[in-house]
Amino acid sequence: MQESSGERFDALVKIMERLRADGGCPWDREQTRQTLKPFLIEEAYEVVEAIDEEDTEQLLEELGDLLFQVVFHAQVAAERGEFTIGQVLAATADKMVRRHPHVFSDGTASTAGEVLEQWEKLKREERDAVAAVPGSALDGVPKELPALLQAQRLQDKASRAGFDWPEISGVIAKVQEELDELNAAMQAAAPNEIELELGDLLFSLVNLARFLNLSAEDALRKTIARFTGRFRYMEQTIERGGRRLKEASPEEMNSLWEEAKASGRLPLA
Repeated sequence: MQESSGERFDALVKIMERLRADGGCPWDREQTRQTLKPFLIEEAYEVVEAIDEEDTEQLLEELGDLLFQVVFHAQVAAERGEFTIGQVLAATADKMVRRHPHVFSDGTASTAGEVLEQWEKLKREERDAVAAVPGSALDGVPKELPALLQAQRLQDKASRAGFDWPEISGVIAKVQEELDELNAAMQAAAPNEIELELGDLLFSLVNLARFLNLSAEDALRKTIARFTGRFRYMEQTIERGGRRLKEASPEEMNSLWEEAKASGRLPLA
């Protein structure tokens, strides 16, 4: 008889308990919340990479690794007498039901935009109920997020609070304005101003991505992947001729770069 998902999850929890118990794994027993943080972040990024590469087998594996990190943190908490994995599951289930009244209660939301507005409203109400001071519409964006993703999430929240450009033309004009201000700072050779204006330009470009219904983070990741692939093709082609990349002329490197760009070639095997 095939095991149910619940039985398999329980088995995973038992494995974690055994790893942390007396006589378990020395490495697992030494871990703390702080030492586990890098692994949690790494596993999350490996899930993203598998999604970007559309590798379903790898995605299956990486989702399992990420889930194990969740179970690991819950086990640490249980040992400290704080909460259990069961409480994590119950709290998450309760939250999902509570924040989807249009599905589980008598709420109404017919579009994805209305769902997001309702979600943010309920989230603020929940936080205000326990906070000493009212929360901000920008609350809930982790400071540890990559900067592009953090910027876009903040802009999303500001927009839902009514602070936004009415048309994309305003966003494009803002990008040009910030570029002009960066140029002026560069002409003035003012390092502090250059950094500020560069940040403003990047923030405006993220806003443009949002208006285009694109993820600035994903767009940059794809550009990085293209750059890496083309660079490695150029690098490996030169090396197959018995030279190192730095020995090639700028014209030769540019020719190979354009060749890789036009053909969409990947690095050589």
